[in-house]
Amino acid sequence: MTEQTCQIPVLVWGGGTGGVAAALQAARSGATTLLLTPGPWLGGMVSTAGVCCPDGNELAPWQTGLWGAFLRALYQAEPEGLDQNWVSCFGYRPTTAEGILQNWVRALPNLQWWSDCQLLQVERSGSSVQAVLIQRSDGVHRIACDVVIDGSDRGDLLPLVQTPFRLGWEAQELWGEPSAPSAQRLKSEGFFREQPVQSPTWVVMGQLQSDRPSADPDSGFDQNGTPLLLSKPFEQACAAFGLERTINYGRLPGGLVMLNWPLHGNDWHRGLARAFNADPKAEQELMAEMQAHSQFFAEELQRCSAGWLERGDAFPKGAGSPAPSLAGMPYWREGRRMIGVQTVIEQQLLPQTTGQSIAALPFNDAGELESIAVGNYANDHHYPGPDWPLAPKSCRWGGRWSGTPFCIPYQALVSADLDNLLAADKCFSTSHMANGATRLQPLIFNVGQAAGAAAALSIRLRRPLATLPVRLLQDLLIEEPTAPSGIVPLWDTPWHHPHWHQRQRACLDNPELLGANGCWGGSAEQVSMQPPPQPQQDVWSGTLFPDHNGGYELELVSGRRWPLITLEPELSSWLADQERPTTVELLAVANPWGPWLRGISLHGSSRI
Repeated sequence: MTEQTCQIPVLVWGGGTGGVAAALQAARSGATTLLLTPGPWLGGMVSTAGVCCPDGNELAPWQTGLWGAFLRALYQAEPEGLDQNWVSCFGYRPTTAEGILQNWVRALPNLQWWSDCQLLQVERSGSSVQAVLIQRSDGVHRIACDVVIDGSDRGDLLPLVQTPFRLGWEAQELWGEPSAPSAQRLKSEGFFREQPVQSPTWVVMGQLQSDRPSADPDSGFDQNGTPLLLSKPFEQACAAFGLERTINYGRLPGGLVMLNWPLHGNDWHRGLARAFNADPKAEQELMAEMQAHSQFFAEELQRCSAGWLERGDAFPKGAGSPAPSLAGMPYWREGRRMIGVQTVIEQQLLPQTTGQSIAALPFNDAGELESIAVGNYANDHHYPGPDWPLAPKSCRWGGRWSGTPFCIPYQALVSADLDNLLAADKCFSTSHMANGATRLQPLIFNVGQAAGAAAALSIRLRRPLATLPVRLLQDLLIEEPTAPSGIVPLWDTPWHHPHWHQRQRACLDNPELLGANGCWGGSAEQVSMQPPPQPQQDVWSGTLFPDHNGGYELELVSGRRWPLITLEPELSSWLADQERPTTVELLAVANPWGPWLRGISLHGSSRI
């Protein structure tokens, strides 16, 4: 077939969460954009990979940008609500997420989406990417571009463009990261060669036959008295939480369950280098092993649940999935990481003080705050064996544990080697240790959004990516009409606060308005802060019992006690002030599988 050539201002490769976000924002910012995906679905880990219980950025202050818009679209699209499991405050079906993303993409006339593309080659001239060659069913296409964005989970473009990248571990001596291994350990212990990246998971979906099992699955015996023991290598998978709670870990609407279980479950640890060695046959073997491992795990849970759990029908034929219960791709927690102008390291994620705190703010040489996105995940690494010891970055807040918020600097998205290359997914410039906190869906949504806005701004100003005025980019993100994105970590200012925009801009002008505890330090006028109503909320009355350790319970008139959490700063602040049992009336949403009540506000309260 004859090679077909076209020219596009912004080219995005990869259907990952960050890639889709980058394409959406580039187009919304006025740039003609082409999104290329290797499969038929969008979204990567939020849809195709089936990781439908997002972690991180769960609190209302961090529900901004495309992540916040996605979350609110999910609330409207899932009639049963998102309070379905205990690993996350949100659970949704893969088809729901995919429908939202595809609708967003198709609503933009200046955004084209080509699916089922095979990446062949990247042309480079000097310090610029000139074009990307792909194979489609209609032939080979050479796509010349002004800005190219790698929006893939594994950093697919990086080896093809012959730019330096990182893969694997860094020694503690390099950056002084407190949780990194020493150079001597990296050299002497085979574990680090065998485990170059965090372990991926091929998500498999189950289907519950009822809300609760007919018999006690944790008794260890079926109705005939036969022992129900998981086979190797899963014999310890339910040891910590029991079978029923293990299965409900990732419960979704409609009784689907996401099987993405880290404790002796379906994480895959063997031969991971095959995903990065450019040998298609070896990679296919790896994928087959991962699928078989997850399917066996599902079979074992199905057998031991005595019919309560069956295989789920979660992925339609058009998703490109191997089977209706199997995700269309693995959940890659880590891949190649671009070497950027800056690199995010572990110390930049850690709290400045104990308790409620924020990480140190990133400033450039001109003294400008360089943040373009906020994350707060606590840091989490997946390897075989015991948990890797990590520097703590969590605190009690709102009746639960939450992670310390941190900022991603713009220059971590910009290649140090190429003038027109941006990273928009997990491949942006981080250390291996920092990747454990920066890899999660919500943050990647907003990192991708910033990359797309930067690409469009570069084209409009005709300036290289590295020289863009960061304040202009930040203002564009804060004032984005569809999905305004927070770039300053204000604990006490949720996305729906009437002065959210003003406070974000004020902290950029004067970072001292943001103290080490992350609270607003300017004038605090009395304003209405009632969160918008949520479809499943109801009035709950009873007696609040604080445990004096950051936890709370609500005792109903019936005598039942519900653990109480909140994602809202106003309610969290009120709860923290309660020292003795208090009669209270709340707006809240019940999560029977948490189990907990997610408090929204005091009933009738609208002032702070």
